[in-house]
Amino acid sequence: MISEEEARVKILERVQPLGPCTVPIESARDCFVAQEVTARIPLPPFDNSAMDGYALIAQNCRPGVRLRVIGDQPAGVDRKLRVSRGEAVRIFTGAPIPQGTDAVVMQEDVTRDGAEVTINTEVESGEFVRRRGCDLSQGQRILEMGQRLKPENIALLASQGFSEIAVGGEVRAAIVSTGDEVVPAGADLRAGEIYESNSILLRGLLETIGATVASVHHASDQRDVLRTAVESGIAHDALIISGGVSVGERDLVRPVLHELGAEIDLWRVAIKPGKPFLFGRAGKCAVFGLPGNPVSAFVTFLLLVRPALLKMMGANDQALDLPAILARLAVEVDNNSDRRHYLRGELGEGEFRPVGRQESHALYGLSRSNALLGLAPGEKFSAGATVRVQTWT
Repeated sequence: MISEEEARVKILERVQPLGPCTVPIESARDCFVAQEVTARIPLPPFDNSAMDGYALIAQNCRPGVRLRVIGDQPAGVDRKLRVSRGEAVRIFTGAPIPQGTDAVVMQEDVTRDGAEVTINTEVESGEFVRRRGCDLSQGQRILEMGQRLKPENIALLASQGFSEIAVGGEVRAAIVSTGDEVVPAGADLRAGEIYESNSILLRGLLETIGATVASVHHASDQRDVLRTAVESGIAHDALIISGGVSVGERDLVRPVLHELGAEIDLWRVAIKPGKPFLFGRAGKCAVFGLPGNPVSAFVTFLLLVRPALLKMMGANDQALDLPAILARLAVEVDNNSDRRHYLRGELGEGEFRPVGRQESHALYGLSRSNALLGLAPGEKFSAGATVRVQTWT
């Protein structure tokens, strides 16, 4: 059994980013940019007005001065108007600043009388003028390689004239759930059976990070059935198996993987819940064996599967970790286990509170949680202590 840190390092060493592809920017949300991107043009690309009003020469203006309006400059094509002493141009927000002017006075601060305006306020040079490049300089770095593209990043790309962008490759993942005791939703339950939920859970987790779920199969605890499902799954970039990775007589995942020529790099990790975790490779496919209990599958996915898949999708190191914040602990907690224990709980208004039964089967408590608190063996915190929690929503 190895530590969580050792397991993560081994897994990340073994997976590599998939080849990049080019997509339209409107399809790039939540993808990871495959190259550093710099600004093609400054923002704004020209001096423009921050207000509807009048463009003028500040030095020649004071309250009571009358100016002749020589034309209008709407947002759009520059009309190349030029202003001299005693003149002004009617201007609108975003419109290019006319030649010779250095300030804009708001329309509320003048009195219009035909072709003239009277200034009713003091005017300073540069007032309400957005200078070329004041937001972004040409050549300035706007995206780091491996950065996740959010809507605001895509808007910035659009402002630079990008219609498409190179992003990390698409991860196609297969899911195999196992167990004779589980049946699909909608079926009649017999004594000893439960409804299958792990594949639904894993599909949601995969889709949340942007991976594509290429196939979902359930395999009974029969060697030939499991082998067929696993053999189909390893044709994809990643295979995630839930259940069958422990040491019981019906835990057949490891022997089936060996039969298919897979290399198993690690098995069993010192975390709670989630000890019977497996990682290996079958050709180009990354194989993850998760415990059958749903909370164990959830925790191991977040801690060990998620960062590996994100790396395959082209994420940089900063994007691999779950978001972490400091929070106030609502109750006393401790860990008497010899493994690192991840408590599930609710984070709200800066306070973390464990929720429900902290057991690997307790799906209801997990459904009410939005954060994890990791406790080292023997670690204890009093109520009111400041702790670091990781969130996934």
